[in-house]
Amino acid sequence: MRLTSETPLETIRDFFADDLFATEACGCRITEASHGHAVTELDISPIHRNAMGGVMGGAIFTLADYALAVACNIDENPTVSVSNTIEFLSSARGSRLIATCDIDKSGRSLGFYTVDVRDDLGTHVARMTATCFRRA
Repeated sequence: MRLTSETPLETIRDFFADDLFATEACGCRITEASHGHAVTELDISPIHRNAMGGVMGGAIFTLADYALAVACNIDENPTVSVSNTIEFLSSARGSRLIATCDIDKSGRSLGFYTVDVRDDLGTHVARMTATCFRRA
């Protein structure tokens, strides 16, 4: 199935529901989706916390990676990430994390994206940059 900017959000959610680690294990959900842009979020629960009480880096990365997957696969050939770098900027202080992914540059076979993760209080928690490969 090729997803487009005209694809209803519910159909996009249904398609990405098969990303079971993100959706079922972590509780990630899609709130916006269009070409080169996506917003995903999760409610922070005890399962997301590390031994020191902060949100685990893996939970933050999963949310960012889920936003990336949505953004890079709408109006594009099937796309996968090949390189990701994440910087953890601050501890989450709120009760929800929101990841916003936007395209920086789209080429024929490579795409470059930035994902910013904030909590619901506006705290900038992390920034991920990614290089993605598109199948022809």
